[in-house]
Amino acid sequence: MPLTDTACKNARGRATAYKMTDGAGMHLLVQPNGARLWRLSYRFEGRQKTISLGAYPDVMLAEARERRAAARKELADGKDPSPRAKAVAEQAPDNRPTFQAVADEWLDGMKVRWALPHFERVRRRLERDVFPDLGESPIEDIGAQDVLAAIRKVEGRGAIDMAKRSLQNVSQIFGYAIACGKAQRNPAADLVGALKPAPRVQHQASLKVADVPEFLIKLRAYDGEKQTRLAVEVVMHTFVRTSEMRMAQWSEIEKDIWRVPAERMKMGREHIVPLTPHVQGLLAQLKVIAGDSHWVLPGVRGKPISENTMLYALYRMGYHHRATIHGFRSLASTVLNESTLFQEDWIERQLAHVPSNKVRSAYNNARWMPQRRAMMEWYSAWLLRQDDLADLLG
Repeated sequence: MPLTDTACKNARGRATAYKMTDGAGMHLLVQPNGARLWRLSYRFEGRQKTISLGAYPDVMLAEARERRAAARKELADGKDPSPRAKAVAEQAPDNRPTFQAVADEWLDGMKVRWALPHFERVRRRLERDVFPDLGESPIEDIGAQDVLAAIRKVEGRGAIDMAKRSLQNVSQIFGYAIACGKAQRNPAADLVGALKPAPRVQHQASLKVADVPEFLIKLRAYDGEKQTRLAVEVVMHTFVRTSEMRMAQWSEIEKDIWRVPAERMKMGREHIVPLTPHVQGLLAQLKVIAGDSHWVLPGVRGKPISENTMLYALYRMGYHHRATIHGFRSLASTVLNESTLFQEDWIERQLAHVPSNKVRSAYNNARWMPQRRAMMEWYSAWLLRQDDLADLLG
């Protein structure tokens, strides 16, 4: 039933915000503090959106309907009315900070604390999954159901883990808003347990210790690109991540040290990899193949090899579902820990795992370097002994 001027005038705040519907997507949102705010909900390019039409009584019912009609005309013409509505809101008294404005402030603060790749992932996630539904709304007007509706859309496309991460980011933004006095509560906190459970984690396949000699036989007989075979062997000896290996540049390598820059590391901190004599020999062969390229593993069109090049080599060797490049990290961790020769801290630091304990989290990328260098030489020698065993088996 359409609203009347009397109904708008007599609307009073309640314990929680509520909506008074006028039709065609427009409603008057009545806040607990008595504020009355015009909102228009609509769909554009498959996305549900809500925009502000101003605040009552500065914008009376008749004017709100005119603004609704103007927005609907833009929709009929295939245009998103959000920019127009934003301009109206800037002129209207309802100039409270929107969710997106607060989120942008929060992101600016995080940019100096996060690695750039992580910052860009979070920013893109918000732009894709959160801002279309919540971005234009004043942050203090957003309730738990509004947040849940936005997150449900992420779940709806099967991105269960992404939905969880998006909700976490929304909660962090509300926490920032509360600290800055721009919101009173965090509605995302009400949604604990409301999301679908994440699917059971499928750990990446890794070689068993007993299977290493056979694998080395097949690696030695690999009939694909020599560069790929050498790259796989370097990863085995250094147990770096796939991205760290494929994006490696010669400028990062200083004789017996490889310094992986912070922007390529998962935790956003420079990582030092001691290079054993055997690995240095492998890199010397790769240097001949690379020629003048600044990439250690050059691909086509001036780029490094693709992210699946080494993985597909394992498939070609018959290790589909049996081994992955990332699995060499698990193999190294198993062998080094079971040897009982090395402290867990040395192993974890060489795996570029950062301790979560706040007392230990001050990160020194060169810590325990003598011990780590000895550990890497021991592990490289262990792999070479497995290679000798492979000769006997062959």
